[in-house]
Amino acid sequence: MRVLFLGGTSLTGPYAVRRLHALGHDVCVFHRGAHEADLPDGVGHLHGTLEQPPRELVEFAPDVVVHMWAMTEADARIFLDRFRGVAGRAVVISSGDVYRAYGRLQRQETGPPDPAPLAESAPLRESRYPYREKAPDADHWMARYDKILVEQAVLDQTDLPAAILRFPAVLGGGEYRRFQRWLQPMLRGASELRIQADWAEWRWTHGSAEDVAEAVVLAVTNPAASGRIYNVGEAETPTMRHRLTEFARAANWTGRILPVPADQLPESERMAHDFAHHLAYDTRRIRAELGYRELAPRNQSLQKMLAIERTG
Repeated sequence: MRVLFLGGTSLTGPYAVRRLHALGHDVCVFHRGAHEADLPDGVGHLHGTLEQPPRELVEFAPDVVVHMWAMTEADARIFLDRFRGVAGRAVVISSGDVYRAYGRLQRQETGPPDPAPLAESAPLRESRYPYREKAPDADHWMARYDKILVEQAVLDQTDLPAAILRFPAVLGGGEYRRFQRWLQPMLRGASELRIQADWAEWRWTHGSAEDVAEAVVLAVTNPAASGRIYNVGEAETPTMRHRLTEFARAANWTGRILPVPADQLPESERMAHDFAHHLAYDTRRIRAELGYRELAPRNQSLQKMLAIERTG
């Protein structure tokens, strides 16, 4: 197959590109050039924008196009206008932040916790633009970000059949070192790690970049994925305290993890979320329908994350 990636040069994208290339598919990566990745010889590489695409992009005519970076409703509509009648089908990356539990976690909405784990049919946020307050200015993409609107635009049409993948919290290098503030004291040999008590019991589904990329590969290579929404991530979601205990064991750290009330932590370390709302996702659908499985044993993934922290 001819597979086109829009984005795909950071975190999960390179893993998916390499695997599809190794499987014998004709893969091309199209992006703005902000990030570059070490990709195999034979993978096409184009720079530009969908608003003014280069001739080579128009001529590629993919069987499947993977949109890794559709952040706004406008992104989705430009994407659909460009590839209707050109691509056979699509895979579009979304996020678990579409769920109502996320809006309530962020205190943007009120109400009791939704039952967890959250299946793909769980209620979605009623609020919109969850990161608008964090946007540096009104023109920044964060001011218009909303994966709910992306999903609606993609699923409300039939000219470009698409699979939606709702990603978990992805673990990788670079800015995705999600546990850095807790792992660094472990690696320095601290005797005690104080963590916010309500966060300690909170659950949020994670996945390593390499494992999550496998979901992309499976959705690309399985036409039956079109028209379906899939949660991606681990089969069971532990508490944050349990995650840190796993890291401690993998790092041979013998210190004590001590949950404390938020007001006993430095102000810079306090988290104001309502941690009664878990972001634990039910991933049984993608496992049953597409055969999704983690590629590496859990301890191996933990050791990889610790190696990143040691060198970073």
